[in-house]
Amino acid sequence: MMSSLLGWFADPNMQWILMGSLLLGIGSGVIGSFTYLRKQSLMGDALAHAALPGICIAFMLMGVKSIGLFMLGSIISGMIATFGIHAITRYSRIKQDAALGIILSVFFGIGVVLMTKIQHSGNGNQSGLDKYMFGQAASMMKSDVYMMGVVSLLLIIVCFILFKEFKLVSFDPGFARGMGMKVGLLEQLLLFMTVVAVVVGIQAVGVVLVAALLITPAVSARYWTDSLGVMVVLAGFIGAFSGVTGTLISGTLSNLPTGPVTVLAATSLFLVSAIFAPNRGLVAKVWRRARTRQQIQQSQSLEMAQQRSRTVEGGLD
Repeated sequence: MMSSLLGWFADPNMQWILMGSLLLGIGSGVIGSFTYLRKQSLMGDALAHAALPGICIAFMLMGVKSIGLFMLGSIISGMIATFGIHAITRYSRIKQDAALGIILSVFFGIGVVLMTKIQHSGNGNQSGLDKYMFGQAASMMKSDVYMMGVVSLLLIIVCFILFKEFKLVSFDPGFARGMGMKVGLLEQLLLFMTVVAVVVGIQAVGVVLVAALLITPAVSARYWTDSLGVMVVLAGFIGAFSGVTGTLISGTLSNLPTGPVTVLAATSLFLVSAIFAPNRGLVAKVWRRARTRQQIQQSQSLEMAQQRSRTVEGGLD
């Protein structure tokens, strides 16, 4: 077992997959923290589904499978989706959650139609294009990992530079606007960064599951701390650990896809956080309730003892 594991680590292709999953987890966790705090968890899912038409149109125009072209098409498609969501919520009485559901369904339907058309077009280059639906981390190459690394590094740098601004926009946009900050521009920047993080993760986990990798590490990190800075770092660590764990499990066991296993690893960490986190975990809540109940019972017992003592003293008098 140990020799096979060491041989697996020595495989250059597996090393690139492992590094790509690691970088993807870090970038998704950091950006997902701000998405979660701004109560836009469904936004990542909508943007992921909206990226599918961009991938298909990029392939139909160029006729080749290129991660750079697919990223460009996905970003354009994702930005069109965000403008559509904004237009629906601004010029109608439809709430944002309903607008997200509408855009998600429409863009994903268009993407499936285009994907079906491509598969029946007879183009030999379309082989493997459907893997973007559910991801195919095993197909990552050195160039894909480099792109993931550059994008993740840029996302982290921007979050570090604009951390205070993003923090104010996430918690109190009205106060940020009163301080003279360009709240609209910052919100659009966060949306653009979310689109980029989603697009980068599509190849590994697919349009269906990439939202889970964006939100689950952030939710897990929130259980452990009240500090936004610690939460962002912890979310990046949880995302990276999920990516590495999913890659190791899918690499050592046959016929297991890396993307879904990575999402399951992130979900397992969420369950651990939800149960064992020191302040917000289920065990801590049960323990606090039991302790409070015990203190109430002790207080009631002490009060009853004092009342009996006063009654006895009154009878003696």
